[in-house]
Amino acid sequence: MGFLKDFGLPELLIILVLVVLLFGVGRISKVAGELGKGIRSFKSGISGKDEDEKEETPEENPTIEPK
Repeated sequence: MGFLKDFGLPELLIILVLVVLLFGVGRISKVAGELGKGIRSFKSGISGKDEDEKEETPEENPTIEPK
């Protein structure tokens, strides 16, 4: 993989500009958001906690009913 040794900052900037021109900023932000959700889901799956299994916390301001 000798061609990767000559891959520097100018080449990365050119690729970044091409990607933005091809897909647009909105599409890239959507993909990044979905990637973040996927990583979060993966981490919660590894730790064994699902959204359905979250620990129930008591209410911060419990309502007191009058007698």
